[in-house]
Order: sequence, then C-alpha cells, then structure tokens
Amino acid sequence: MITQRELESYLWGAATLLRGLIDASDYKQYIFPLLFFKRLSDVWDEDYREALDETGDAGYATDTANDRFNIPQGAHWDDVREAPRDVGRVLLSAFLAIEAANFERLQGVFGNANWTDKAQMPDGTLKNLIEHFSKHDLTLSAVPEDELGNGYEYLIKKFADDSGHTAQEFYTNRTLVHLMAQMLEPKPGESIYDPTCGTGGMLISCLAEVKRRGGDIRTTGLYGQELITITAAIARMNLVIHGVSDFHIASGNTLADPAFAQGDLLRTFDVVLANPPYSIKKWNRGPWEKDVWGRNFLGTPPQGRADYAFFQHILKSMDPKTGRCAVLFPHGVLFRNEEAEMRRKLVEADVVECVLGLGPGLFYNSPMEACVVICRSRKKSTRQGQILFIDAVAEIARERAQSFLRRDHQARILGAYQAFQEQPGFAAVATVSDVLAADGNLSIARYVKRPKAAATGGDGATLAATWAAFDADGREFWTGMDALVDMLDGLTTSEVADA
Repeated sequence: MITQRELESYLWGAATLLRGLIDASDYKQYIFPLLFFKRLSDVWDEDYREALDETGDAGYATDTANDRFNIPQGAHWDDVREAPRDVGRVLLSAFLAIEAANFERLQGVFGNANWTDKAQMPDGTLKNLIEHFSKHDLTLSAVPEDELGNGYEYLIKKFADDSGHTAQEFYTNRTLVHLMAQMLEPKPGESIYDPTCGTGGMLISCLAEVKRRGGDIRTTGLYGQELITITAAIARMNLVIHGVSDFHIASGNTLADPAFAQGDLLRTFDVVLANPPYSIKKWNRGPWEKDVWGRNFLGTPPQGRADYAFFQHILKSMDPKTGRCAVLFPHGVLFRNEEAEMRRKLVEADVVECVLGLGPGLFYNSPMEACVVICRSRKKSTRQGQILFIDAVAEIARERAQSFLRRDHQARILGAYQAFQEQPGFAAVATVSDVLAADGNLSIARYVKRPKAAATGGDGATLAATWAAFDADGREFWTGMDALVDMLDGLTTSEVADA
C-alpha cells in the first residue's frame, strides 16, 4: 500500500519532469492520460492474475480482465514501456486501440495531445515519464479508488496553481462544492447534471454526498458537458478513477449545442450544479432570441453578459417536479440593471429558494466575493412565496493564500438554509412581493442587515468594532460600485465618451 502523501508526491513528480519543456498549463494533456493508462493496465493485470489463480485458464482470465476494460493485444502499458524508439507513436496507437475497444465508455478519454511531436516531447522525456509511473503499482488493492481519486484531485489543484489564468475553468473550490452538494441532498436513483462540468468535481461531490448519506451510488446517473476537449477527457478519467460506471460526459458548447436532449426538448435532471464561466462577452447571442430549446423564457441576455443564458439553460434542464439547482455566480447577477427584467421574471416565477453570499477568494485566483443561487422547480409549501438570504461573508478561512470553508462554516450555513428563518445579521426571509417591490433586486445586503458594532465603554470604540461598523455601513455602497464598474466595463469607448 502507498500512503496518500507518497501518492501525491509520486504524481506531482511526473509533472516536474516536464518543467522547462512545455507550458505549465499543458501539463495536464500529458500527465493525466499517462496516469490513466497506467491505472487501466495495472487493474487489468490484477483482474487477470486473480482469475488465473482461481481457474488456471489463461483464456478465461483474459476474458475476465477485459470485462472491466478491454485492453487489446499490444496496447498494454508494458508494451509501450518496451518500445525502443518512436515512443509517442506507440503510445498514441495504444490509446486509440483502447478507446476503440471501449468506445461507449472511453471515447476520446485520452485527449488530443501531440504525442508524436518529438521536438516538444522527445523519446527520452517520454521514457522518463513512463519509468517514473512504473515505480508503483496502481492496482485497486495497492491504491483503492477513493485514495487514487483524492490523488487525482490533488493533481488537478496543483495544475490549477501552476496554470493561473485558466484555473477557474479547471478547478472549483472543493469545500464550497461540498456545501452545495449537501444543500441539494442528491438521492440514490436520481440524475445529476453539470452543464459546465470542468474536470467533473461537482458530479463527484454529489456522488460522495449520496454515499455519505448511506445511499446506493450505483443507481445514480451523472451527466456533464464541457467546452474544452481535454478537460472533458480529464472529467471522464476522473470519474472512472473514482469508480463511477454510469456517466455521460460530452464535449461541446452548452449554449450553442446542448448535448442532452429528448426529441425536441432538453433532457431534464433531478439535480443541477454549475460554476459557469463568468460574464463571457463572446457568445452567439443572435440565435438565443429564437432559441429552439425555449431557453429564452426570461429574455435574451446582453452580449457582454452570458450569465443569464447559462442560468436559463440550467433552469430549463431541471425536472419540473423534483428539479433543484445550485449555481455559483459573481454577485453582479443579483442586481445588475441590464438584467433587471429577466431577474424580475425569475423572482415572479417563485423558483428562487435561497441566495447565499460568501466571502472573498473562493473564486480561484480572484479576490471577488462569490454567491450561490439555489432554485427549485417546486418549493416546499412552507417556502413558497419566500426567498432566504444568507450573508456568510465572514464564514471563511484563509491559509497559504487559499480561501476555504471549514466544517463549522459549512455546518452554520447548512443549518441556516435548512431552518429557513431569520437569524439577525446572518439570515433573512423576504417575500417574493417584497423583492418585486425592490424591482427584483436580490442583493443580499438589502435584506440581511448587519448589527451595528457596539462601542466599548466611554466615548471610544475598539478598532475592531469601528471597522465592523464601517464594513456593515459600506457593503451596500461597494456592492453598488461593483455594479457600476461592471456596467462601465460593458460600454465601448465611444459610449463612455458620450456619457
């Protein structure tokens, strides 16, 4: 058995062999496929040995090993390891053979890296990588699914640390994802969907939540779509490594070409989690005005803001009876003027159940504050006509330049959500009519009023109390300033000059 720390060091050690050869953002194209290939080969060997020991029949043992994943002759890790030259070509041939032999589950799983480019990936480098991965057995007995899954998630985060600007597309804070999964309470037999699934972390967190609650994960179906082909491939690898068999990960543009449909209607799901790309400006707005899937029921978002396009896609993808969603957004979606009419229709529909405001730094490599919007197709009768607002900006920890939610933070937020009642300075319940009277403004500071900090004797106050008072008074002002900056950011230079 290899310890978790040894596993993490072993995995990251492979990436260090690529330093100086390729950009850090490209590590994932090479490391993840090699890790996955080694795992498939080692598990195949393990299944083969067990069956052979049981029966002594080599043919039966081969068939048994191929039941899990078929590795064609000549496409095993050992075959590539023995190649004296043109290692990239041999490796690519093995990948294509395995994908073809397991087409339903592994189509495109190895990505599209240029393995045969010797200028970028010479034989010597590939041999070093292969020998590095050959140091340890990655069988199920040596590295169980949960442990390798944790190691895989560690590698995802390390790559996000190194790649910087692409990290948000690649990695979402896992403590926040865990909270979102707890709030939605996925159940055995339900379908779970992420329209911008990245490497599949939200789907895996939902599956872990089903398991944590004592449910049978074998009856839970996972569905995801991801724009970036290599990231979609990594999601497939990630799910297999976590022991998931029932999953469907598609690559492509969710807004332009949604992958999951039933006839002329979008397929609907019980649970939807998402961390859509923020306020993307380059999207095909024209077809949205007459969207063939009916996803423009709230309206057509502005060209410079695709947030409500993703939001409407998510709402349209929810099962009309059991559907619920949790979507991670920047705060601007709650109050921006350019989306006011769509937001008013959203509030009128009475599907918004909770608006959760979180502290800064939970967006990867960004100091901005995050919010999570939770919606349900059919809210409980006791919650109909009401929206819960939670101001959890203080429920955050920061270590080594990373923000995260501790268990006590998650517990407090989850408790407030489940209680669905007033908690002064932390949670407030507003009626839909109240929110509509504010023109559909969902800004949390409008509904959750922070208590004034008390002075400490005499005429003075502590520095902490003074700062808390300033912060409480200024939050709505700065929220408005954020909206103004967002609005100006969407104007052209000439529009600014005319203004």
